Amino acid sequence: MSSGEGYYIYAIIVADHKQEFGPIGIGGRGDVVYTLPAQHVAAVISRSPIVKYQVTRENMLTHASVLEAVAKAYTVLPVRFSTIAANEENIIEKVLKVRHQEFIDLARAMEGKLEQGVRTRWIDMDAIFAELVEENKDIKTLKAASLREKNEQKRHADHIKIGQLVQAALEKKKKREAKELLEVLKPLSLKYKEMQLYGDMNIINAAFLVDRENEPSFDQKINELEQMYAKRKQIKYTTTPVPYNFVELVINV
Repeated sequence: MSSGEGYYIYAIIVADHKQEFGPIGIGGRGDVVYTLPAQHVAAVISRSPIVKYQVTRENMLTHASVLEAVAKAYTVLPVRFSTIAANEENIIEKVLKVRHQEFIDLARAMEGKLEQGVRTRWIDMDAIFAELVEENKDIKTLKAASLREKNEQKRHADHIKIGQLVQAALEKKKKREAKELLEVLKPLSLKYKEMQLYGDMNIINAAFLVDRENEPSFDQKINELEQMYAKRKQIKYTTTPVPYNFVELVINV
């Protein structure tokens, strides 16, 4: 439920003039996104109802598309999703003027940087589980014994134990192979961050902050890894000028 009209804040940039980016604001009303400058920094904003935006695909894509549009011309410092101010004066007085040096320093640190997203997953889990059995003597022995076991209750207990051993071995294998990949990519980046993994197949979900000048080297290394892994692992690779995982400004207005 809306409690009036306000201003949605997408990002902070270093700029001292007003500029419009078109009717691309969040909420589906066609609100114009524009800059609100003060003391050499500016907030990227649009009119919006004062509501708590739900984390939906549509809302997240709109928020991101604004950041990507602004990033074509500026170094973007993303603001936390669904940050809304009551009025422009609060943004200027309580945010831009108070924190202007912080924003300038952070923008300088992010200038010329790209965020490289890397996700890696096993392709054939049957093959991975077969590897686990061969690599782990306890699993191999218990599996063989289970096949010979006549007692149904005992066989069921063995299956549970095998499942537990396989899961533990899988986590170790995943960490080992993730570390191998990270050790190759980390030297080509300034920072990296690992995100939450879901499912047995996924090995890495990471973001790397990379100098734009170093992007070709990073790309080349990814290509080399893809060829090395062949049909065993799949790599999904994305690039964005917005440092989503390295900057998230929390603004209270």
